[in-house]
Parts: sequence; structure tokens; C-alpha cells
Amino acid sequence: MRGLLEQFLHSRTYSTDMLNGLTPEDCQSQSMEDASPIKWHLAHVTWFYEVMVLKQFEANFEYWNSTYAVLFNSYYNIVGDKHPRPKRSLLTRPTLAEVLDWRKNIDTRIVNLMQSPLTPEVKALITLGINHEQQHQELMLTDLQHLFFNNSLFPTYRTASDEIAQTKSNRHWIPCDSGLHLVGHKDHGFHFDNEGPRHHVYIQPCALSSTLITNGDWLEFMHDGGYQNSKWWLDEGWSWVQRESIHSPLYWLANEDSNSFDQFTLWGKLPLDRDAAVRNISFFEAEAFARWANDNVADSKGARLPTEFEWEVFAAEHGHLFQDLFDTVWQWTSSSYSAYPGYRPWSGMAGEYNGKFMVNQMVLRGSSSLTAPGHSRLSYRNFFPTHARWQMTGLRLAKDKP
Repeated sequence: MRGLLEQFLHSRTYSTDMLNGLTPEDCQSQSMEDASPIKWHLAHVTWFYEVMVLKQFEANFEYWNSTYAVLFNSYYNIVGDKHPRPKRSLLTRPTLAEVLDWRKNIDTRIVNLMQSPLTPEVKALITLGINHEQQHQELMLTDLQHLFFNNSLFPTYRTASDEIAQTKSNRHWIPCDSGLHLVGHKDHGFHFDNEGPRHHVYIQPCALSSTLITNGDWLEFMHDGGYQNSKWWLDEGWSWVQRESIHSPLYWLANEDSNSFDQFTLWGKLPLDRDAAVRNISFFEAEAFARWANDNVADSKGARLPTEFEWEVFAAEHGHLFQDLFDTVWQWTSSSYSAYPGYRPWSGMAGEYNGKFMVNQMVLRGSSSLTAPGHSRLSYRNFFPTHARWQMTGLRLAKDKP
């Protein structure tokens, strides 16, 4: 396992390596309020080390540029003011080159700080910074995909087409061990505050699907009028479908005959692979599909989304048998994002990291093909609002057992 210094340097290099093939214009633009420019991501994760680590622990600390403390703050109210999120693309200054110079300066200063014996608090903050940057590495890719999708040239970011992994076709139901189980992070390795404390939950008799739902499965849902029948939708979801004119997953492009689709990816526009896991769907869509499957898919009576704890127990018991539990798509669950029993936010400035978002969001489990290597684990709790679908989000079905 890499030491802390090596982990830090690897993470920082991984981010800047993602600039290969991009122009400064690519890094400046913002396609929607939920997304951020690549340049902003690179600056924000650097802001984290300057404000959260160096400002507190570096002797004779001075800001590289004190205005950056406002421009690249995201949501840390305890730190101070923020630049409005919808206007991040308006930050034409500093330039990308200036941001990269700043990154090099902060990297050097963090490395210098790490040459001296580190207190547990400093080690914890640097470790958090590494994991924080890994989160943004995935966001950089998903935000870039959304940006390029809104360009009628459909630009290509990568040249190899190995990202859309196929899933197994012999789907079957695997029982999940019912009874009392411990869930949550269980060892001494890094975990975010929302992954603990470890606690007991009771799992009712149920089963989970051996594979993810595929594009082929989703086409059957669509051909059966899934987006036109309010029967399958939560009321808020049905309003969303009508208001936003939703008729397929995000990034699906209907061909002229309307019977086939292409899919926009970071590799450009490709023919839709029926055997690949469906992705870029909202919670609303995942939940509607589960309701439809309950009535229309053989051996799926009782189909629904799993709870996050059913997913975790299932993955702990059977994860060694399946490749698509991780590194394919994040999987929606039916669990609202909330605190575990006994949860307390971290102390200090890092206390704003996760806890204040525990409302109006749903939990996703697993990881995606765009997740930074080494960033996934059994207890990881991703979360997004019910309408979000620009992330690599898909689903695995569960069903109750009599």
C-alpha cells in the first residue's frame, strides 16, 4: 500500500493527467448549475489543501492569492464567502495556466509540510484531501461528458472504446441472508463520516438480482410505453417526466427510424450496446422501471429497488462472485440519505463535509467505471437528488421473498 506522501502525489498527478486532450476552452465551460468547469475542479481541490491544511499548520503561512479563498470555496460556510455556483464558468481569470502554477506551489508546500512529523489531525486532513480529490476526479469526467453532449459536434475525449462493460445475461435471483446484520465501515482505514458508526440492521427475507439492468432491458420498458404510462411513476417523478419531456436515459440519441439508438460517451457517439448496463438514469426512472418489472418481467413479482443495507449485506456475502457490483455504475437504492444511529459530524472545518446534505437525497451504492481507482468500498454511500442523472447511475433489482 502506498504511503501517505505517495498517495498525495499520485492523486495530484492523476488529476492533471486528465487534462490530456483538453483545451483551455474545454476547461472553462459549465453546462449547467449542477456541473462545474474542469478548471474550477482543479482549483477547488487545491483550495482544500491551502485553506484546510496549510493555513492551519504551515509556519509563516501566506495565501498564494487571498481572493482564491472565495472564488474556489464550494459549500464551506464556516470558511467564509463563496463565488455563486451557477457563475463558475464566468471565472475567466485566473487562467488555467495560473491555476496549474498555484497547484504546483501548494503541492510543494504540502510535501514540505510532510517532511516533518505529522500530527494525527494533519494526517487525517491530508487523507481526506486525497479522497476529496478522487471524488472530484469522477465529477470532472461526468461534468465533461455533459458539457460535450451539449455540443452538436459531439466531441471525443478518449479514443479507446473499452468503457462500456457488458453484464452477464444469465440473470437470476440470489437470496440475501435475512436477520440481524452489522453494517457500516468496520476497519481502521479511511472512510467518510457518513459511513459510520457501524450498527445493526434487520434484513427481511429478500433476494437481489445477479446482474445489473441492461440497455436491452430498458428498451423493453420503453417499447412498452414506460415513459408514457403514469402507472409506473411516483407522482413527483411523473411531473418531472412531463415537465422535462423525458423519454429515454440521458445521452441516448434516437436514430432516424426511432427503433435504434446511439449513446453519447466520453469516447464519442457509439451504437447502443444492449448488453451493457443502463446508466445515466434518475432515481425516478429506476423506481419506475422496478414497478414496471414487477408486472411485466418473468420471475420478477415483487421487484423493487433494494435498500442500501440489503445491497451492503448482499455485496458482503456475494461480492466476490460478481464484477458489476463495483466499477460499472452507481446503483440507486430506495434509502433516503440520512444519518446512521449515533452519527456525529467531524469536528473542525471538515464537519461540513457530508452531514449537512442529509435531506432530499437518495443513496447509491457501489462505484462506476469513472470512479478513481481505489476509491470504492463496501460501506461507501454516494448520494444525489431524485432527478439527477448526469452521473454514472444505474440499478440492480431486489424483491421480497415469501
